[in-house]
Amino acid sequence: MQPLPTPCPADLIPDATAVDAFNAAYKEAKQQHAVFIAVEQQGRRWTVKADALTSGPHHAVDDSAYDAIRTAVIHLIHGREIRSDSSAGPVYFVLYDVDDEPRARELAAALHAALYGDLEPLARAVPEPSP
Repeated sequence: MQPLPTPCPADLIPDATAVDAFNAAYKEAKQQHAVFIAVEQQGRRWTVKADALTSGPHHAVDDSAYDAIRTAVIHLIHGREIRSDSSAGPVYFVLYDVDDEPRARELAAALHAALYGDLEPLARAVPEPSP
């Protein structure tokens, strides 16, 4: 399997719905010392999962990226796009109950880019709410 590009286009985000697909994607991320990212279908909804631990000790999520991710997750919760028990890190991220696969993939791609320091996709996917 080829390493995921960074930022990773939404259509290349692995679908880890099947247990063996999840395990394979996670193992591949660990072997490549890359951030794990995947989407999973759970009933009619989708979940986004990311884990920075797979990238090894050389990869660190800087404070500005973590703050941007955390803020985006809070906006998604307040906008009722994801469940309130979703996780905003610091190294493991889960966004529960995304309405559909295209939105889950968009959020996954944006999260993956942010975990590598590129915050633009996240800003487009989760714009700041108007006051």
